[in-house]
Amino acid sequence: MQNCELNFDLVMFDLDGTLIHTSPEIADAINDALRELGLPDITQQQVNGWIGRGTRDLLSQAIAYGTGVPAEAVRSAEAFVAQVAVFDQHYHQRCGTRSELFPQVRETLVALRERGIKLAIVTNKEARFTKPVLDFHQMHALFDEVISGDTFPVKKPDPVGLLHCMTRLGVAAERALFVGDSSIDVATARNAGVPVWALPYGYNLGKPVADSHPDRMIDDISILLKS
Repeated sequence: MQNCELNFDLVMFDLDGTLIHTSPEIADAINDALRELGLPDITQQQVNGWIGRGTRDLLSQAIAYGTGVPAEAVRSAEAFVAQVAVFDQHYHQRCGTRSELFPQVRETLVALRERGIKLAIVTNKEARFTKPVLDFHQMHALFDEVISGDTFPVKKPDPVGLLHCMTRLGVAAERALFVGDSSIDVATARNAGVPVWALPYGYNLGKPVADSHPDRMIDDISILLKS
């Protein structure tokens, strides 16, 4: 196969579970909030299984677990606005405290940029959390576009984020690639008409991402430099 620089002009990435291992600090923030709300703690494994649809969904799952109220009802309740505010405060305090880049991430992103490949993030994490995490790890400057879960009225698996990046950066779908760790990422790429590669070490709602049939499974993102 030819070098990546000949196959792709744009590589778009998911964030949590793909570039940065954030689940420990997310679990800390969730449990901080749950304690303030008088609800029982949840486990790291539960958090890993709920990551992927944004923090509001994750928080509602945690509250549902502690109260026995369905998550959908939690999200539609009047009290949820205040509950989200409690979580937001704790997560802002926790951002960067226990997250770390996955292997070969920084080196690969720098090398891709040196080859002239455009880079973007498309995540379901809200912008108020995406920015501090990227800032803490000094990664913002590596990306041409950063699309968060609240950048548009809809989020992944809706393809609007990927389509926006391709339009904004002037790259056709056949020259773009999406790299993620979940079935949501695979579905998003399919909806946008772009190939998708998946990493096995992410969160994916507690299930093997290979079951979602990405175009390729890769061990870490340094494969982008060799493919």
